[in-house]
Amino acid sequence: MTIKEAQETVDKWIKENGVRYFSELTNMAILTEEVGEVARIISRKYGDQSFKQGESDKELGDELADVLWVLLCLANQTGIDMTDALLKNLEKKTKRDKNRHINNPKLH
Repeated sequence: MTIKEAQETVDKWIKENGVRYFSELTNMAILTEEVGEVARIISRKYGDQSFKQGESDKELGDELADVLWVLLCLANQTGIDMTDALLKNLEKKTKRDKNRHINNPKLH
């Protein structure tokens, strides 16, 4: 699935199953919550924290998909073509960081 197809799939699902998009502000709050879930899982699976007794070991992939879902909702609501945005962002990063990372002794 391309990024464009993902945006279209989310839009179609919202219109057919979700009644309508939540407001941008509500989706921003949901995005923050979902990113927090990703952070919680990573800190426990890969970091120094452990899962609390009875705390479910949620699937990281599912939580990352939730983040992507809400991100695509926000892009759709604000008229952002994420394919175009990502390509422009990669170009910006390449210009800015092309030599920076190669010349960073911490990365070798």
